[in-house]
Order: sequence, then C-alpha cells, then structure tokens
Amino acid sequence: MDEKSQELRWMEAARWVRLEENLGKDGTWGHPHLSSLTFWSLLDLQRAFAKGTVLLDLSETSLAGVANQLLDTFIYEGQIQPQDRDELLRVLLLQHSHAGDLEALGGTKPTVLTRSGDPSQPLLPQHPSLETQLFCEQGEGSTKGHSPSEILEKIPPDSEATLVLVGRATFLKQPVLGFVRLQEATELEDAVELPVPVRFLFVLLGPEALHTDYTQLGRAAAILMSERVFRMDAYLAQSRGELVHSLEGFLDCSLVLPPSDIPSEQALLSLVPVQRELLRRRYLTSSAKPDPSFYKGLDLNGGPGVPGGPDDPLQRTGKFFGGLVRDIKRRYPHYLSDITDALSPQVLAAVIFIYFAALSPAITFGGLLGQKTQNLMGVSELLISTAVQGILFALLAAQPLLVVGFSGPLLVFEESFFSFCNSFGLEYIVGRVWIGFWLILLVMLVVAFEGSVLVRFISRYTQEIFSFLISLIFVYETFTKLIKIFQSHPLQKNYNHNVTIDPKPWAPLPNTALLSLVLMAGTFFFAIMLRKFKNSSYFPGKLRRVIGDFGVPISILIMVMVDFFIQDTYTEKLSVPKGITVSNPSARGWVIHPLGEHKVFPIWMMAASAIPALLVFILIFLESQITTLIISKPERKLVKGSGFHLDLLLVIGMGGLATIFGMPWLSATTVRSVTHANALTVMGKASSPGSAAQIQEVKEQRISGLLVSVLVGVSILMGPILSHIPLAVLFGIFLYMGVTSLSGIQLFDRILLLFKPPKYHPDVPYVKRVKTWRMHLFTGIQIICLAVLWAAKSFSSTSLALPFILILTVPLRRLLLPLIFRNLELQCLDADDAKPTFDEEEGQDEYDEVAMPV
Repeated sequence: MDEKSQELRWMEAARWVRLEENLGKDGTWGHPHLSSLTFWSLLDLQRAFAKGTVLLDLSETSLAGVANQLLDTFIYEGQIQPQDRDELLRVLLLQHSHAGDLEALGGTKPTVLTRSGDPSQPLLPQHPSLETQLFCEQGEGSTKGHSPSEILEKIPPDSEATLVLVGRATFLKQPVLGFVRLQEATELEDAVELPVPVRFLFVLLGPEALHTDYTQLGRAAAILMSERVFRMDAYLAQSRGELVHSLEGFLDCSLVLPPSDIPSEQALLSLVPVQRELLRRRYLTSSAKPDPSFYKGLDLNGGPGVPGGPDDPLQRTGKFFGGLVRDIKRRYPHYLSDITDALSPQVLAAVIFIYFAALSPAITFGGLLGQKTQNLMGVSELLISTAVQGILFALLAAQPLLVVGFSGPLLVFEESFFSFCNSFGLEYIVGRVWIGFWLILLVMLVVAFEGSVLVRFISRYTQEIFSFLISLIFVYETFTKLIKIFQSHPLQKNYNHNVTIDPKPWAPLPNTALLSLVLMAGTFFFAIMLRKFKNSSYFPGKLRRVIGDFGVPISILIMVMVDFFIQDTYTEKLSVPKGITVSNPSARGWVIHPLGEHKVFPIWMMAASAIPALLVFILIFLESQITTLIISKPERKLVKGSGFHLDLLLVIGMGGLATIFGMPWLSATTVRSVTHANALTVMGKASSPGSAAQIQEVKEQRISGLLVSVLVGVSILMGPILSHIPLAVLFGIFLYMGVTSLSGIQLFDRILLLFKPPKYHPDVPYVKRVKTWRMHLFTGIQIICLAVLWAAKSFSSTSLALPFILILTVPLRRLLLPLIFRNLELQCLDADDAKPTFDEEEGQDEYDEVAMPV
C-alpha cells in the first residue's frame, strides 16, 4: 500500500538480470549479488509446485486475460473457492509500481489481503529481508541513477521475462501456485518496468503459516527461472509432471550450508569443487539442448501420434478421400498381427461373453422391431444383418474392437418411418431401399470431404440429451406395451373359457396380464441384481464377474423357465420363423424391388427419401463416431490406431446395401463395444499397495469380432428355442436397458439435485465449482431441449425430424451457451470426464463410462 493515497498496489521488490538485485527503502537498487535460498523456501516451493496449477501456451495477450484464465483454473482444480474469485481478480489487476515510483508515492508499506478487500496486518515482515539489509545499505546501491536504457544494455536481444507475484491472503485455506507459459511473449501493461516481453508468470498467494515467508518463496521461484536448465525445461515442458521433475533435479544439485561456525572465508572456497561437480551433473543431461530461443514460435503441442499431430485421425489432410487413405495406411499394415494376436485364451473368453452380449439385444430389438413394423422386419432379418455386417466389419474395419448392432435410436426411427409410410400409403420396405441408396451417396460425400472431423464439435451436452431421450423412450415403451396387455386381457370377474389361441386369443384370458407383469418385473429385477452382484463381496472375483457379465441371458433364461412351467396361463411369445426365412413371407421376400413390391413406388418419394436418409445418417454418425472416440481414449493405450473415415464408410455403406435385402442398418454400439474392449484388456499388477492396476496391453485383433458374428448368424437356427421367449421378458430387458442407460448421465444426476437441499449435494466439480442456481439453469436448458425432442417424437408429422432437431443442439451449445455461462462453468458442466472402467468399483461399470444410449 502506498503511503500517500493509501491504495493497494503491487510493488517491485527484486529483479534478476544475470545477478540478483534487491530494492532498498529509498528506491535504489542494491549491489548485484549471487542468489541464495533458504531451506524452507525450497521445501515450500516444491510442495506448492506439486499441487499447483500449470497453464502451458496460453494464448492471452493481456494481464486481465491471464488472470481470468488462471483463476478459473484455480477454481476448477479446487485450489480456491468460487466466492474468492472476484477479490483475487481485483488484486491481480492492481497497478504495478517500480523503483522510480517510490518518491511520488511517499513510500510503501506491506499489507495483508482480507476477504472484505480492506488491508490489515502487514503483508510481509515489517523488518527488511536479509538480502535488503546486506546489499541495500545506504550508498551501496550500484545501480542508483541508472536509466532503463543502461539496464537494457545488460540484457541480450530477444530476451523474455518472468513475472513473479507473491503475497498473503488471510481467506485462503492453503498456499496456491499458478505457473503460466504464454504462447507468445507479450508486454503486460506496466507489470515490468523495462520494455521486455513476459513469457512466464508465477502467482504465489496463501495464508500465514509457520516457516512460510512469501518473500523468500517468491525469490525461490525467481531464482528457479533464472537457472539455465530449468528455464530450458520450462520452455519445453508439456505437463506439470515434467516441471516438477525438473524442479527435483534443481533441488538435487542445490547445496545447503548448515548453521555452523566457519573458521574463515577461505574455508568456504573448499565448497567450490563440490558446487562445480553438482553443476556438471546438472548440465550433463541437458548440455545438448539448444538455447530456449530456438523453440520460440515452435509448436510444442503437435507431433506424431498425439492430438493435433500429423497422425491425428481427426486432422484434415486437405485431400479428396485423404482421411480414408490415411486410415487404410495406418491400420492395414497391422493386418497380420490382427490375426496372430488372437492366439490367446483371453480372446476365446471374450468371444463367449460378447456373443451373449450381442445376441440378447439382437433378439430383444428384433422382437420389438417386428411388433412395430408388422413383421416386415423381425428377429430373422436382424440376426442375419448383425452376422453378415459384423463379419465384413471385423475383416475390413480400421477399429475391429467396435461391435456393430442395432440400437434404440434406430428402433425409434424405424417406428417413425413406418408410421409415416402408412399415413401416405407408401410401401415401408421399398422406401428403406431408397433411403439406403441415399445413405451410400451421403457417406461417400462425407468421407470424401473428411466430414468425420465434425465429431469434435459434439460435446457431452448433446450426447446426454440424446441418451436421456432414448432412456425415456425405452421406459415409456415398456409400460405402454404392458398397459396394452392389460387392456387386451383386463382383470375381470368372469372369463370366457372357450377361447381359441391360434394364432392369438380373440377374447381376454385370465392371469395373462398378471403373469406378463411378473415376467417383465422379474426379468428386470434379476438383470439389475446380477449386474450389481458383479461388484458385491460374495464368491471369488472371477465367478462374480462371470455371473454379472452374463446377467441378461441368465435373467432371460430364468423367466423363460418360469413361463414354461406355468402352462395354464397364456402369454404372447416372440415370433420367429423357422430356418432362414423372412419374418413375414406373405408380404416380402429376401430381395426388395426398388420400384415397388406390390405397387409402384412414387417417383417424388424416391427423391424425398434423401431427407429421412439424412436423419438416419445423423443417428449412425453420432453413435458410431462417439463410440470410436470412447474406444480410442489415450487411457486405453491402443497402439494400432483407429479410422473414423473408413469405419463410417463401412457401417453406413453396408447398411445402405442391406436395405436391398430388407435387412436393418446397424451402427457401432457403445456399451457392447466398450465391453468388448474391456474384455480384451490385460491388466498388470499394481505398482504399489493401494494403487490402481495399470494396463499391460490390449489384444487388438479381428478374430473375436469375426467369431462373435459367425455365432450370431448360426443362432438363426435356434428359432424353435427362441419362439418360447415371452414378449413380456423382452419388455423387462427393454426396461433394464432404459434404466441402466441413465448410469453415467450427468444430466440425470443434476435433475435429481433439483429436489435435494444443497447440503446433500455431492462433492463433484459441477457442484462445487459452479453456483447452484447456475447449475440448475444449465439443467433447465437441457430439460427444455429434451421436452422439444419428446414433443417432436410424439407427433407422427414431426417424428421423422427428431435427429435433425437433435443435431441443432450442437450449434446451441457452441454458440448460445457461451454467452450465458463462463468457460469455467461450461468446463465443469460439459466436460468429458468419464474415465475408462477396467476394474469395476462399487456401482461402477461400462454404463458409467458411456453417455450414449444402449
């Protein structure tokens, strides 16, 4: 604080131009001297750095921009509370004063920062520091009267500065450190007296603590940056860990003088050889490094194999079909190893598990698809389509760990398109053929112009709205079907006992509705309990995992057996044709004529089919590309790469051709793909007790996906067995998929928080780092989007536009929400913070990792 106007300001205390110079009380610079450090300042700096915030290559060009970014990151990383932000921002943007300003200010005195903003007790000790006492005695200032131009003569050309800001704040709970490396050196207003651009910024603030002297802590940071090796590492570092490692090397080569009597100054010279040897070791590993100026303007973030580097699969090549060619060149050289790497017992175990994981939804969705399309497509078509497309994908894909299959969003579209065709008197199965033709054209255009890079813009905001909508549809459809059973077979006092059941009963039957309810609830209950059983403490771990992983087929088997032994009560069964025949032979064959099966397909609809084709494309693009992103996370340590362009071309191209044979189009299914990747992940032992196990390798190969698809195709011969499955059991699985899809959806968790007092809110970033009312505002906007999508789905005239309305949430998130919420709030509320789940914890499994529908 200055003595004249009693205003808070930053006051320069020391500077380093080759040697250290300290500012005396009279505004003169002391004698230049070698820097020395206290033992506690080194320890405090190491502790602060280990927990501190590091921002590398920040693109800001003003001190205000840097301060805002730094404080947002402080809050995001839990270093400060959100309510402290405004006061700290005001302090960081205070005016900077230098040696030449002391006379005009009438002197300065140290103050401490309080939450109210009013200064109180001394910020720094009232007595001058040891360096000031020793080197700033009156008359000893060697640079008194030197102009800035004279000082600049000592500074090499193209030099860059480091600004170190230190101080005490009583309301902070712990010392906070912020280290910032700017992308380009910038002159930060009046922060530095000399016209030297600033490249690095240290901020060290904290409460009073024993053995903590913030003046010495600031000196330690400045001395650290003046040391050649650490300065080079600061230019090159890509993470906080690299900086901490370099700091540890600095400490290893630092000498500490014990507080003992020295016989003479000559005795100190005996330490010179020790210091030289430590210095030699310090420079030994870095002597080949060029001067940091060599790295100015160099893109330190790019590089082969990393995001933004030349081998990034989502980086544009600028060439026609360039992304597709790059995918092929990246993945196909590993084709031989994709076969040899499958020679492992773990791959065989994964095949058995994934077979049931793929068969259960194929049967479930096939039965529901048959209901919604009057058996124009059903279990037979879906099983054959899953098998054929799965085999081709396993053989040709760039990421064979993906599992292709049918999913809830595609089921919703099929129902909407079937209703649309019925309303206009069109042949649904022929209309799908023309959609298929347009799909092939669309995917060729998108792949040619590398449109897969657009997946970068699809954030968690859109994914969660999509997932929540599909989950609601699953749950809603389950109870809608159950209500229809109760309407067809109501509970009444008297029933007609002479009712024929071939193919369906013409009158209500007793106990049918109640047994259907029991079968549905039982299937759901067993599937949920077996899923939780995997993370319980009963039985050995491997047995628990097997039971949990096969929970869905086990629950189906149990309830089918219950229905089988209750023979006196009728329940509607799954309609499965015998052998390789279509579900409805009277309505269609295996090849669909594009011009019409039973009547001429109108020419206008051939062209208009481009619109529903675009909607199908959006659905498959969303699910397949986001699934590939999840599988390709760096944490999974895949080494053979992925191919967004090639896989999209295969999935949509095969789906387009499948329509000619009246079979469903498929997409990469999120949960099944993640489960497949997890089953092929080999975990090593934990490095230390209590630490998490590390990934040793992933069996990246094609054989498991190939064998699973072959087994699914053979399952078509199980028609007599599948025909014993009651539809109510499939409704239970449908309900299970709807409920479990809510796991890991932050939107669902935040909706629940609307009904909880703040004191019961969990300790998660989007709660602790965002004000409650603003978190609820974000949730409300998502709920409004969800309501609009539900309304569009509910009306047959707008249901086809559902994917188009969904994709509009992307520009909404990118363009509108940043005007309402700060970057920090969006970073907390819309962050992709789901981590891969390999060893399941209590209540955690693959469903918690994915924010996409089943």
